[in-house]
Amino acid sequence: MPPGPAGAQLTGGAPTGSSATSGPSTGSSATSGPSTGSSAASGPSAGSSATSGPSAGFSAAGGPAAGTELTVVVLSPTDPMTRGQLRRMADLARDEGHRVRWEEARGGTTAPFHTIGGLAGPLRRADRIVMGDPFSRYVQLLLTITRARDLVVVDDGTATMEFVAQLARGERLVRWHRKGGRPGPRDLLFAPVSSSARRRLTPSDRRRVEVFSSMPVTEIPDGVTVTANDFAWTRARFGPPRITQSADLVGTSLVETGVVDGDRYLEAVRNLAKAHGATRYFAHRRESTEKLHRLAVETGLEIVRPDLPLELIARRGPIGRTILSFPSTVVHTLPLALAGTGVRVAVCDIDPTWLTDTASPRAQGFLSGVTGTARDVHRLAAVSLA
Repeated sequence: MPPGPAGAQLTGGAPTGSSATSGPSTGSSATSGPSTGSSAASGPSAGSSATSGPSAGFSAAGGPAAGTELTVVVLSPTDPMTRGQLRRMADLARDEGHRVRWEEARGGTTAPFHTIGGLAGPLRRADRIVMGDPFSRYVQLLLTITRARDLVVVDDGTATMEFVAQLARGERLVRWHRKGGRPGPRDLLFAPVSSSARRRLTPSDRRRVEVFSSMPVTEIPDGVTVTANDFAWTRARFGPPRITQSADLVGTSLVETGVVDGDRYLEAVRNLAKAHGATRYFAHRRESTEKLHRLAVETGLEIVRPDLPLELIARRGPIGRTILSFPSTVVHTLPLALAGTGVRVAVCDIDPTWLTDTASPRAQGFLSGVTGTARDVHRLAAVSLA
């Protein structure tokens, strides 16, 4: 996170190459400006980038002019890998001179009440809110508290593309891999809060909405401002990395989210690694231990579980001369983070036959769109399975 505007930031969950990972550059940041702020981050979008780390989530800005200390409030998730990445990101925030407040927001039945009660005052007084995951129920609930006139979504995950498109079409906010399914009891119970959040995220003469992201956004709703994150802070803060002659492969949690069949995914990884000489596999923080053990045994790849978002890992190095990935956030973020290094990012499409019977009807089209809109990447033919 770059040195920047004063305020408080609430984060929770892990971003996909998001601004907490990449850090918007000063002067163009979604949180830049004269006012103070607070931000809360929710968890990562399921099925998103294999490695990118914790993202900024929900931010409330307001109060005196810039110069006040920025406070980062982490709404801690329960997943151990995500918590670990957030701990490291919190350390980076402290290194940049910001105060960090860690909230066990999901640590038991009463935890949400304590967290929301403690944040209610600051959120009501805030002039600006910055959120990293508008699909998060926690973030949507916090949105109902604020009266802020300035709302900013700061996220470099693939979910950003879906969020903006759904907002433009006036649809309910549903993660892409769940779209097409029937709403469950919890969805129906939470529907009023979700509808309220969507209305608050719709620009009006009383409310300004901005999206700060490196992801391509095509269907831009009327009144929404889109600002590009070019990862300038990441490049300035880390690297340049040492480049190895081998290839690295980036994993994905598409199996864990029920989109891709596990056996077909393992075979695709094996064939891809063999064809391109990959030696390391950077695991997504949500990949299961059992799956990763099987990958290591059956492919011979060295499994790496990053303790920081991949964009930062790649900038620190060493990193392979070629980075292989399936459709995910990193095919958009890594070319920006590694600009000028000579590292090639190559993406392998998901073959329709790899999808599970329960995958969302939109899965193939969405994943193809993630690949097709990526710039400065080399497209590989889908891996043929025996």
